[in-house]
Amino acid sequence: MSILHVLNGDSTRHSFEETGLEGDVLVWREIFSQGPLIEDVSSADFWKLREKWICDTFKEVPDEFVKNVVTPLEKLSEPYDEINLWFEFDLHCQANMLGVMEILAKNTNLSPPSVFLICPDSFPGKENFKGMGELNGEELEYLFDNIREQLSEADFNIAGEAWKLYVSGDAARQEKWLDESAFWGSLHCLKPALEANVKRLRTNENGLNYIEQTLLDIYNYGYKTKYEIYQRFWETETIYGMGDLEIDLYLNSLIEKELVTLN
Repeated sequence: MSILHVLNGDSTRHSFEETGLEGDVLVWREIFSQGPLIEDVSSADFWKLREKWICDTFKEVPDEFVKNVVTPLEKLSEPYDEINLWFEFDLHCQANMLGVMEILAKNTNLSPPSVFLICPDSFPGKENFKGMGELNGEELEYLFDNIREQLSEADFNIAGEAWKLYVSGDAARQEKWLDESAFWGSLHCLKPALEANVKRLRTNENGLNYIEQTLLDIYNYGYKTKYEIYQRFWETETIYGMGDLEIDLYLNSLIEKELVTLN
């Protein structure tokens, strides 16, 4: 049986190589939680848009983006018997998961029952679980054996609806859908992540979204370096799954508004 494992990042891959799990590996290196998106994730226009934004924002080289991000995605169109999606509970991972599921849903060579999800929001014995990158190979195998769930057609329908609303960037529509949706199938972590996204989309009376206001509060509390701000943010806002480069996007916005001056 041919098997593909779609991993949520290179940090997970390092540990995954220590497992005894069979199959090919695709490392997902995009960040659909940031930047512009359009609905058709399989289109050339989608990836041209992402390439431009990633390269402009993070000073990436277009050829490297194609090599590291786009070309590996060709594996998703290959006729695997089984695909395992390894994505976590936070918005960063859930947005990427929706994108992957949207690609798979458009692939007529695959049927949803061949797709499985491993999506941990905790791990036995780890009080402040932050993600699979902190697990070793044996612990990843534990997740595979104990929390892996087969995704159904209903799960793909939910993901399809969620993707359309997420890409729209419409906070009111997303909030209405979240309030009215009672069934989440195997996508147990999707609702909290999208609720966090709604908070991020809205702005307060000062024109700041939730993340900007949180970072400003941390700064005003007395933390004046990037490192200190990162640490305080990660203590309470793990739901966003943001790394330092992503936090910098919001800090730079505050700097441009002359609300923050970092040491």
